[in-house]
Amino acid sequence: MGDSNSIINLGDLAKPANTLIEKISDAIGSIAKPWQIRRVAEAEAEAEKIRATGEIEITALHRRAARRFLMEEAKKQNNIETIISKALPEVSEQSKPEQVEDDWITNFFDKCRLISDEEMQKLWAKILAGEANSPGKFSKRTIDLLASLDKHDGMLFANLCSFNFDLGDPLPLVYDTKDHIYTDRGINFETLSHLESIGLIQFNNLADYLRVDLNPKGFALYFGTPVYFEFPQPSNRDLRLGKVILTQSGGQLTSICGGKPREGFIEYVREKWKSFGYKIQPEPERPAPQENAPGPVQP
Repeated sequence: MGDSNSIINLGDLAKPANTLIEKISDAIGSIAKPWQIRRVAEAEAEAEKIRATGEIEITALHRRAARRFLMEEAKKQNNIETIISKALPEVSEQSKPEQVEDDWITNFFDKCRLISDEEMQKLWAKILAGEANSPGKFSKRTIDLLASLDKHDGMLFANLCSFNFDLGDPLPLVYDTKDHIYTDRGINFETLSHLESIGLIQFNNLADYLRVDLNPKGFALYFGTPVYFEFPQPSNRDLRLGKVILTQSGGQLTSICGGKPREGFIEYVREKWKSFGYKIQPEPERPAPQENAPGPVQP
């Protein structure tokens, strides 16, 4: 790894980041010497061998193909190195990159080498750092799904996640797809149907999902701000969540998608919950953790 062609000076990195580089190199080959140089050299050597035996004649067409191959591989290598460099600053001192599975790394780089958009590269970098920080956080299925998303999908999902409340896990509270608070951010029946079709959410426009059998009093967090509520009847402790819940992959991606709080949304939710009959408390004492224990979600 001390080669002069190395893209990263490992001596300048903290140990976890250093370990991640070594882990990647062990899984997919050295990143210090770009893959394409080795692969093109092997291809040229094979071509020379075949030419020597008289089986083919190397023509201008073959040379153009080799140049195209070199350019394509150089672009893929640049994508890989850019994503790695963006990920390293987010690798924490407590990360455990040595526990990341080799198969996960191989699958990750097989997909991310094709990503050249800067904003999408940032998402991939967050995935890589997140997996190093917490091995097993992102499934291979989630990686495969992310590879199928374009930039517009990512922006749309980030807009949806601006409506996420934390009730033990993130949930986008979408109560009426025609309300301006949603449509102003591009969230409507058509876009939610699209996000469902690509596997990020489940969308039921006919009825609300429920979180059932909660404790009589609880709270939900909106980007760190608590909203306290109380059910009026002990026999009915089901919280209406709206028309959308996240899939497993959607839930894994919500932490890195870049959703930002929507001005006025806390007030919107408070009014909705009041209309459902829930009692909204301004700022009571924060309930004990068990009072906020999430129940199962039901349609």
